[in-house]
Amino acid sequence: MKKKSNIITLSILSLVVLAIVIYAVAGETEQSGLLEVEARNGRFEILVNTTGELQAENSELIQGPVELRSRNIRINNVEIQNLVPEGTVVEKGDWVATLDRSEADNTLKDMEDAVEREEAQFVQTQLDTTLTLSSLRDDLINLEFTLEERRLTLEQSKFEPPATIRQAEINLERAERSLEQAIQNYELRRQQAMENMTEARLSLQRQKRRYEELSDVLEKFTITAPSDGMVIYHREWGGQKRTVGSRISSRDLTVATLPDLSTMISKTYVNEIDISKVNVGQKVRIGVDAFPDKSYTGEVIQVANVGQQLPNTDARVFEVTIRINENDEILRPAMTTSNVIVTRSFDDVTYLPLETIRITDSIPYVYKSDGTKQVVVLGESNDNNVIIEHGIEAGDRVYLSMPSDPERFRLAGEDLIDIIAERREERRLEERERREEERTRQEQREERMRQMRIQMERTDEGPVNR
Repeated sequence: MKKKSNIITLSILSLVVLAIVIYAVAGETEQSGLLEVEARNGRFEILVNTTGELQAENSELIQGPVELRSRNIRINNVEIQNLVPEGTVVEKGDWVATLDRSEADNTLKDMEDAVEREEAQFVQTQLDTTLTLSSLRDDLINLEFTLEERRLTLEQSKFEPPATIRQAEINLERAERSLEQAIQNYELRRQQAMENMTEARLSLQRQKRRYEELSDVLEKFTITAPSDGMVIYHREWGGQKRTVGSRISSRDLTVATLPDLSTMISKTYVNEIDISKVNVGQKVRIGVDAFPDKSYTGEVIQVANVGQQLPNTDARVFEVTIRINENDEILRPAMTTSNVIVTRSFDDVTYLPLETIRITDSIPYVYKSDGTKQVVVLGESNDNNVIIEHGIEAGDRVYLSMPSDPERFRLAGEDLIDIIAERREERRLEERERREEERTRQEQREERMRQMRIQMERTDEGPVNR
C-alpha cells in the first residue's frame, strides 16, 4: 500500500514538472515569435511625397487678337471653334485655331447699322445748319434795308416838326439795335451750328472707326503660330485645359502655348499639413510615371503663400513649383511625376521604425530583446521611422510588436524622463510663440485692411464734400 502511494506521488510530481517545462517552452516559443528590428545609424531624411505634372518653365503664348481689349470693340468672350490636337508640331505661320465669329458678326452688323444712322444724322445736321443760317442771313439783309429806310426817313424829316424828327431818330436807333442784335444772334447760331456739325462728324468718325476696327479684328480670328514649336493646350486657373468650346476674354487672350522644352518644371500641390515643411531651395527626387526606369533631380523654386481648394476635393492645398535640373528630350508637358521633396536631412543619427514606439502617460519607450523596457527620447520623424536621440544605440534589437508578458520587462532609462519633460516644455513654449506671432500678423493684416477701408471711404466722400 505504501509503495503504491509513493508511485502516485512520483507520478503527480512528474506531471507538475512536465507542465512547468511545457509552459516555459511555450512562453519562450511565443516570445521568440516576436519580430525584432535593429536600430540603425546613418542618414535620416524627412520627406514630403507628392504627385505633379510636367510643364515648360517658359512658354510662348498663342493669343487671340489683342484688339479685343479695345474699348471700341464690345466683345467680352469669344469661343474657340476649332483647335489643332495637343502635341501638334507647327511652324511659324501654321494654322492653330479658329475663333467663333457668330457673336462678332452680329456686333459688326449692329455697327454697320449705327454707321448708316450716323451718316443720315450728319446729312440732316448739314441741311438744318444750311437752312437755319440761310434764314438768318435773309433776316440780316432785311434788317439792313430797314435801317437804310430809317436813315432816309430821318434825313427827309429835317424840315418837319421836332416831334416828328425825334420819332424818326428813335426809329433809326431801334433799327440799328435790331441789326446789331441780329448780327450777334447770327454769330451765336453759326457757332452752335458749327459745333453741331463737328459733333455729328466726330460721332460718325467714331462709329466708322469702330466698324473698321472690328472688321480688321474679324480677319484675325484665324490664329496662327507665332513661331516653331509643339502646341500645348493652355491650363486655366481651375486646372481644366482650354480646348474647343472654351472661351477667351479680353483679360486672358491665350488660346494655347508653345513651350520651351529645354527647361521643365513640375507643378504639384502640397496639403496644408505638410506645407510648413516645404521651402524654396529644397532638393527633390523626381520620377516620371511614363518612364519608371528614369530618375531626375530637382529643386523647389516657388511655394504659394495662399492655399486653394482643388475641384472635387475638400482639403486645401498649396501650389509648389519644382524645377528639373536635367534636360531630357523624352520629357513632355502633361506627363505625371512623382516628387519626393527632402525637407530636412540628418547625418549620423540612430533611428527606429515608428511601430516599435510605445507611449504611456506621454513617456515613449521600446521593448528591447534583452528584456528591458527602455525609455527613449524621440527626435524628428518621417512616414516610417523616428530618430532616437537618447536611450538606444545603433545595433540594439527592439521588438516591433507588444510582448504578451510586458510585466516581465525591466524598466530602464528613468533618468531620461526629465529630458522628455524639458523637451515637451520647450515645444509648448515654441508653439505659444508661434501662435503669438500668428496672432500679431493677423492683427497687422486686419489693421492694414482697416486703414485701406478708411482711405477708400475718404476717397469716396471727397467729391461730395468739395
